[in-house]
Amino acid sequence: MANAVWTPRTTVAAICERDGRYLLVRESVNGDIVFNQPAGHLDPDETLLQAVVRETLEETRYHFVPTALQGIYRFKPDTDSDKTYIRFLFRGEVGERLEGPLDDGIIAAEWLGYEEVQACRAQHRSPMVLQCIEDFRNGPGYPLSVISQDFT
Repeated sequence: MANAVWTPRTTVAAICERDGRYLLVRESVNGDIVFNQPAGHLDPDETLLQAVVRETLEETRYHFVPTALQGIYRFKPDTDSDKTYIRFLFRGEVGERLEGPLDDGIIAAEWLGYEEVQACRAQHRSPMVLQCIEDFRNGPGYPLSVISQDFT
């Protein structure tokens, strides 16, 4: 009997800073109100860049322009499960907010200062929220050219 192939879930997330504040979403997850970067799953036939632009627009109503790959993260929320997420974090810029509804489960898109992000740590969707901001603050990321566009 062959073993099933382990398949981590691929996600993308956006991080942007404006005037010392970071764009986060406040969302309802399993009955809890939590904070996260605008983020979501990679859809079939979609590039990582297309996914992060789409997810950011759906969750915040901001058009996101990726400028760098900030980092790649592996997160396993439950040690008793094989469920694992691979997150591609993109830093970038947003323009003015567009009109329209937010994605299901999203309560609001909010700009929080670093101290506010630290203060609500217990309400972060995962430990990656603060880690991603720390990494953003500590380095410029990698050029988008590190992602091959030849095999989309």
